[in-house]
Amino acid sequence: MVLEVAILDVKIGEEENFEKAFKVAQKIISNMDGYVSHSLQKCIENNSRYLLTVNWETLEDHTVGFRESKEY
Repeated sequence: MVLEVAILDVKIGEEENFEKAFKVAQKIISNMDGYVSHSLQKCIENNSRYLLTVNWETLEDHTVGFRESKEY
């Protein structure tokens, strides 16, 4: 299993819009081949920072299957 970790800094004041958009995006991610699970956590020290973790079966599922997909 491969763990993808992304720190996402959102423009201040756009947090609510980001969270709404992520609800759509997570449906796309979770339907990709090799997807296992994901988590989005909001930072308590910086209200506009999020930590996204995604578990993939293989590195290629992330780098090729997802990153090279038309959905991405």
